Amino acid sequence: MRRTPSGGAGSGTAARRGGLMSIGTVLQQLREEFPEVTISKIRFLEAEGLVEPRRTPSGYRKFSPEDVERLAYVLRIQRDHYLPLKVIREHLDALARGEEVQLPAPSRPRELLDGSADQDSEILAAARVGRAELIAAADVDEAELVEWESYGLIGPADERGYDIESVSVAKLIADLGRFGLEPRHLRVLKAAADREADLVEQVVAPLRRHRNPQTRIHAETTARELAALSVRLHAALVQSALRCRPH
Repeated sequence: MRRTPSGGAGSGTAARRGGLMSIGTVLQQLREEFPEVTISKIRFLEAEGLVEPRRTPSGYRKFSPEDVERLAYVLRIQRDHYLPLKVIREHLDALARGEEVQLPAPSRPRELLDGSADQDSEILAAARVGRAELIAAADVDEAELVEWESYGLIGPADERGYDIESVSVAKLIADLGRFGLEPRHLRVLKAAADREADLVEQVVAPLRRHRNPQTRIHAETTARELAALSVRLHAALVQSALRCRPH
C-alpha cells in the first residue's frame, strides 16, 4: 500500500474531489499549482514509474486522488529542491514504507528551469540537468534531442549533465520547429552565438585572470551585461533587416 505524500494546494484539491479521473482532469488540477505542466510531462513521469494509473479495458488512463498527490509531490520536489527523479523515486518508496524523508533546503529556485531568473553566476555554473529532466522540461522526445545534438545545437556541459541554459535552448528550438525551422536551419544561429561568445570572452578574459577576487567577480558581471546587450543588438538588427525588405 503506497503512502500518499502530503502538502501543497494542488494535491489538496485533488484529494477533496475524489474518484477516478482522466489525464485531462488531472492536468487541470495540477495546473492550479504547476501552470507549466503538460500531458507529455505526466506521461513521462508515468513511464519513469513515479505514478501508476489504472487502465480501463480500452486502455484509457484513470488516476486516483492518490496518484494526483504523488504527481504533485514529484513536481513540487523538482521545482523547490531540484532533485533527480531517481532520488524522488527513492523518497516515494521510503514514504510507502512509512519512513520519514528529509529534504534538503531549497537550493535552486524554480525560475532556473524556465529561464526567468537572474541568478548568481556560480549557481548557474554549478546547476546541471540530467538528460531525462531536460527532455521533460522542454517537452520533447529523445529522437528530437538526438537530432539537435547531431547538429551541434545542444550538448552536455560535462559528465554531470547539461547546464541550466540548455533547458531554455531546447524550448526555443522546439518553438522554432513549430514554424517549420529544422535543426539544419538553426546552425547559422549557433555559429553566430559562438562568435558573439568569443567576442565577449576577449573583453573579459583579462579580468578573469586577475588576482583580485573582486575583479574576477566583476568579470562575470561584465560578461552577463555584454551578453544581454549582444542579444538586444541581435534582435534589433533582425527586426531592422526585416523592415527594410520589400513586402
